[in-house]
Amino acid sequence: MAPANPRVFSTAQLANAHILPLRGLGKTLVTTNGCFDLLHAGHIRCLAEAATLGDLLVVGINSDASVKRLKGPARPLQNEYDRALIVASLSMVDAVFIFGEDDPCAFCEILRPDVHVKGGDYPNDIIEKPVVEKHGGEVKIVSLHKGFSTSSMISKIRSAGG
Repeated sequence: MAPANPRVFSTAQLANAHILPLRGLGKTLVTTNGCFDLLHAGHIRCLAEAATLGDLLVVGINSDASVKRLKGPARPLQNEYDRALIVASLSMVDAVFIFGEDDPCAFCEILRPDVHVKGGDYPNDIIEKPVVEKHGGEVKIVSLHKGFSTSSMISKIRSAGG
């Protein structure tokens, strides 16, 4: 069941249709993506920094199936719709969509961002860079905020008996 939030979309195509009129007004599009399984301060800082790089921030949320492939069978802890709803509730986020691929190349082809953002733990030669640059966009690596990771939070919760 999809969340009742006008900024949450089940596909990149639907998110694109939503932001297209704004882009027609000259608004710059910033995209980023992630699992966002347990939202933490590192996520917030990354999204806040990403939002400063343009007018619209659109976030791709990995589907439940892709999180399982990327993080293992015990993940995600929260379903894709709940994760999307939580991220969409942040003031710096203009739209959220769910994507099922293991990398963001397909949605970058659809959205054609002016800026695509990755966290500071990624190298400069990220897989989606050629797609983003093909359409005139650029990839930006934002600051890494050490000490924040969903995996470490899960470990702490489990070791505390949670």
